[in-house]
Amino acid sequence: MKIAFVTNTCWNVFNFREGLVKFFLNRGDEVISLAPKDQYSVELEKWGVKYIDTPLDQTGTNPLKDLRYLNHVRKIFTKERPDVALCFTIKPNIYSSLAGRIAGVPTICNVSGLGTVFLVSGWLGKFALSLYRLAFRYSTHIFFQNKDDQQLFISEVKLNHDRIGLLPGSGLDLKRFQYLDLTISNPTKLLMIGRVIEEKGVRDFIEASRILKSKNVSVQFTLVGKLDEEHSRSISKDEVDEWERDGLIKYFPHEDNIQKLIADHEVVVLPSYREGTPRTLLEGAALGRPLLASNVPGCKEVVKDGFNGFLFDVKKPVSLADKISLYMALSVEERKTFSVNSRKLVEEKFNENLVIQSYIETIAQIVDK
Repeated sequence: MKIAFVTNTCWNVFNFREGLVKFFLNRGDEVISLAPKDQYSVELEKWGVKYIDTPLDQTGTNPLKDLRYLNHVRKIFTKERPDVALCFTIKPNIYSSLAGRIAGVPTICNVSGLGTVFLVSGWLGKFALSLYRLAFRYSTHIFFQNKDDQQLFISEVKLNHDRIGLLPGSGLDLKRFQYLDLTISNPTKLLMIGRVIEEKGVRDFIEASRILKSKNVSVQFTLVGKLDEEHSRSISKDEVDEWERDGLIKYFPHEDNIQKLIADHEVVVLPSYREGTPRTLLEGAALGRPLLASNVPGCKEVVKDGFNGFLFDVKKPVSLADKISLYMALSVEERKTFSVNSRKLVEEKFNENLVIQSYIETIAQIVDK
């Protein structure tokens, strides 16, 4: 069998789909990857994946560029004739569905979150919705990562129930992300990992730091994430530099050893405005870290309030600061109970094997038709 992975970056496949890709390769399937070239393209080839450079303007709104991308994917599908295409992120989901319809290739889409276009009002959100309505008519199957997103698409995009399913995020390799004993730190070290854009709640994270530091609370805030100054709602490097100078955060644009990074902090925080199933929270939970997250779809699936962390009101830095203070008021034993519970939740609900099994069953149903 030949299986195509269509994504917005090779980094996405390398970091989030390794277990799925290697399962197919070990089974003897041929795997091809369609994505723009980046530093991880060669890593995929080392696994045995056939990589095909597929240029994509990830965040742009130029319809001509998107039509070129659609045509490029169509040509690759027509030439390579994959038995099925697995698609991830907004534009690959939309345009691969259309290309698959034209070329006769079944497509399985994975909606890992609604994306920023659904979080802003105006023509862009309406346009994205109309594209989904068009493209998802032709998707063979669509996976969602939380029930809220699934229900929204059912009502707004008018999806048939027999073509949809739920996944526990991208899943985690629990052998790679092993439990690490919680070290109680002073100051309490809080870590946020995510793109440095408005919708991830970066400013709320900073304001919570400002609130607590004004009260002389002993905390250290660390922000790790890529600056994306081409994004329409990005946060500038100058502003991040200013936050560092003011002592509000420690900032790192990138960290390859994510396990060590998380292990060096006591709590993982995500003030995002909406998620699919956030990988950073899953990784933090797998390593046994208590979690603090906004009470929104995606986050609330991973953070069970009072069990392995606390949920706070979205877009409310005061609420985040209050929950940090509540966490710090816990005893050492209570904090360690949160740590153990985080690991337990991931083992029960977010094991990578659950994701792989869902794909195996869905592909078998499609190919056997």
